[in-house]
Amino acid sequence: GVRKAVVSTQSTGKACVDHHVYLEGSLLKPNMVTPGMQCTERATPEEIGAATVIALQRSVPPAVVGVTFLSGGQSEEDATRNLNAINQYQDPGRKPWKLSFSYGRALQASVLKAWQGKKENVPAAQVELKKRAFANHQAALGQYAGDVTGASGSDSLFVPNHQY
Repeated sequence: GVRKAVVSTQSTGKACVDHHVYLEGSLLKPNMVTPGMQCTERATPEEIGAATVIALQRSVPPAVVGVTFLSGGQSEEDATRNLNAINQYQDPGRKPWKLSFSYGRALQASVLKAWQGKKENVPAAQVELKKRAFANHQAALGQYAGDVTGASGSDSLFVPNHQY
């Protein structure tokens, strides 16, 4: 949960300081704090938003410019809703960083499904990309209304033992 995420992020922060990384010119690209994919207890976007922001508050220096989240195998819609909840989360603590997205699978799944490798499907794929980009832009502002659906919207994008 939050403790494990904090320890992991603190280790990253210490490594940055040890190597004299210019924090004011850096972006952090973590996953959100979510239950593991095999966990039977699901969390709401609001719970994920709170856990993620608390972990960041406890471990990420305010000098870091922004946090651009990976989707971590979440569905397109889950990743967007969770980013929205992170940006809507309010508490006495601060959120001094820009909180945005750096998705791969959660930005491309509907695009690839629409395209299917066929030239004639390029316009449909472009429409899907614009929809996903707009939905995540809204979520980065905390203004996503959940009204943008894609061809792969709630499909799980989890890949066991995924390696980059």
